[in-house]
Amino acid sequence: MKTNRNVGLLIVFLIITVLMAVAFFPSVNHSVAEGLGSIVPIDSDSLDNTTRTIFDSVNYARSIHILAMLLLGFGFLMVFLRGHEFTSLTATFLAVSISIPVYMIVESFLPNEYEVMTINGLLFAEFAGASLLICMGAVLGRLKMDQYFILGILFTLAYIFNEWLLLESGLFKGFLDTGGSVAIHAFGAYFGLGVVMATDKKFAGKPGPKADKISNEFCLLGSMVLWLFWPSFTSSVASPDRTYLTALNTILALCGSTLATYVFTKLIRGKIEIEDIANAALAGGVAIGSTCSTANPGFSMVIGICAGILSTVGFSIIAPKVCALIKGTDTCGVHNLHGMPGLLGGLFAIAINGQPGTQIGACVCTVVVGLVLGRVCGFILGLFGTKEDTYQDEDDFLLEEE
Repeated sequence: MKTNRNVGLLIVFLIITVLMAVAFFPSVNHSVAEGLGSIVPIDSDSLDNTTRTIFDSVNYARSIHILAMLLLGFGFLMVFLRGHEFTSLTATFLAVSISIPVYMIVESFLPNEYEVMTINGLLFAEFAGASLLICMGAVLGRLKMDQYFILGILFTLAYIFNEWLLLESGLFKGFLDTGGSVAIHAFGAYFGLGVVMATDKKFAGKPGPKADKISNEFCLLGSMVLWLFWPSFTSSVASPDRTYLTALNTILALCGSTLATYVFTKLIRGKIEIEDIANAALAGGVAIGSTCSTANPGFSMVIGICAGILSTVGFSIIAPKVCALIKGTDTCGVHNLHGMPGLLGGLFAIAINGQPGTQIGACVCTVVVGLVLGRVCGFILGLFGTKEDTYQDEDDFLLEEE
């Protein structure tokens, strides 16, 4: 197959991308420095009821944006599996519909710093739904529909436990993870890999995942929906005075990862791989989560560039090694998009809070808890049977014969 790398030109593109990031550093760009200096901290606890209601109304709009990410973004991103489209979308419906009420019910019986039955409670429940969909991507195509229902309940309980460990137990004081690079993305990815480790041996010799032009087009649509609404995801729980900065940082991180993905998918593969563009281009949104409200715009774009490179290398080089290690298939490549970039974002936060022990400890804890509880969940799921037709809709849907 003839390739058209144009290595020299691609290196120039990469240099231009890095220079654009440098131009957003406040030490280089006076306008950026002025903008950051104009941010006036707001004490959210001192807001009157009228002002708080206004902020809640704005967050309501973000909560709908996040639902669009979950149902349309994640749903169509997972439609890349040819012949499994109905299952991918229906499982997405189920996952969101299970995780939100389960999270809110459990949290309503636990002591919290916020009222669960508020817009913030809904936002945190939607974060749990996002993490569940990430986990689901690892095992997509190898579970029956009933098992997705069970996975939704078990995962949400595990997510609440890990969230408590990271944010409320006191074990990791000062842990910085505003937009959930570690708590949402990395945990969902490694829990999913844990499920794969416990279940995939049952599918030896069965057909693998396949995609075609149409399924990949829908996948790209889902990717663009996620890209579009990601700033709402990260800014939804940021301090009101940091909302604009958070959105700007997220967009620049996504720009960085998209440009880096384009350069490295061509450098590594010779031509553009749709899997890379649809997934690795989003890695900046994953990695910026930890520092989305505290980093400066230049640093955010650098984080996005690094995440895009790491994710593209993950899909093209690291993925086969990981699959061999876990003795299974990571269907959607969640380790490449959410696992590694999520941990990368958590580690980049060291430059902000200056607490390497806390950040590294929280990352290690998340990986261990995710893998262990994922394997336990996988064992339980195995008690409910095995999908006969892997990566196909036939097991669960009445399909018209062509």
